[in-house]
Amino acid sequence: MASLKEVKNRISSVKSTRQITSAMKMVASAKLHKAQGRIENMLPYQRKLNEILTNFLRTDASFESPYTEKRAVTKVAIVVFSSNSSLCGAFNSNVAKMLERVLEDYKALGRENVLIYPVGRKVEEAVQKLGYEPQGSYQTMADKPSYVDAYELAGKLMEEFVEKRIDHVELIYHHFKSMGSQVLLRENYLPIDLTQVAEEAAESIENEGDSSEATRSFNNDYIVEPSVGELIAELLPKVLSQKIFTVLLDSNTSEHAARMLAMQTATDNANELIQDLTKQYNKSRQQAITNELLDIIGGSMK
Repeated sequence: MASLKEVKNRISSVKSTRQITSAMKMVASAKLHKAQGRIENMLPYQRKLNEILTNFLRTDASFESPYTEKRAVTKVAIVVFSSNSSLCGAFNSNVAKMLERVLEDYKALGRENVLIYPVGRKVEEAVQKLGYEPQGSYQTMADKPSYVDAYELAGKLMEEFVEKRIDHVELIYHHFKSMGSQVLLRENYLPIDLTQVAEEAAESIENEGDSSEATRSFNNDYIVEPSVGELIAELLPKVLSQKIFTVLLDSNTSEHAARMLAMQTATDNANELIQDLTKQYNKSRQQAITNELLDIIGGSMK
């Protein structure tokens, strides 16, 4: 059995750890609050953009866009989102595992035909360990989501796709559903599926509870110049840029939620361990006192 001094030192050590995890939980909670605020501020713009695009897609207008072109996949790009730091549970390891599964799906293409854009230091390190060369470093974006940075990344991906240097683009990221639920998703980014965009936009409008006629049907009184088709073609790059920014905010918010949950769990475990060690300390102390009393009684009887 450990000595009283050893148990007391361990209790002190666990209490110090509990202070650290508790402080990290409060920091993560504050960052999560700010991240949720950024998403809420972005939502009105995204809803309106999706509403406009959905309304126009419901018309019979024909249009052409290089971002909808489907072709045989010979070269693929994968954009993966993680955090820069650890201590957020299985957040980063799950991303790395998902990336490995996706890479296995594209194994037949060869390493040189799979381009990986890692957003976050942890996934960038994972890409290097897997033997791939990261297509740039986007660690700043992971900590400080910026629409300008997201716009530049989206522009680069769209340019590569239009120039036919890549045939398909996928996204891997965590979607923030609630404080205790962050869902890891794998989504197609390019070529853009307009049917899916319309469905997601309609679902977003329904979730907001907006049942007005303006959001449910297209107003035919609109006069569009030069044409509906050209307007849709102009909207698609904005939708694609907005998508990268939305995913970036989603991943960042999920990171803070995962870290807050991990630190809460660590704090709870520390409290349980302190209780167990305190019981052990009291039992050991009681046993030591009992032994001393027995020694005294035994000595007095001689």
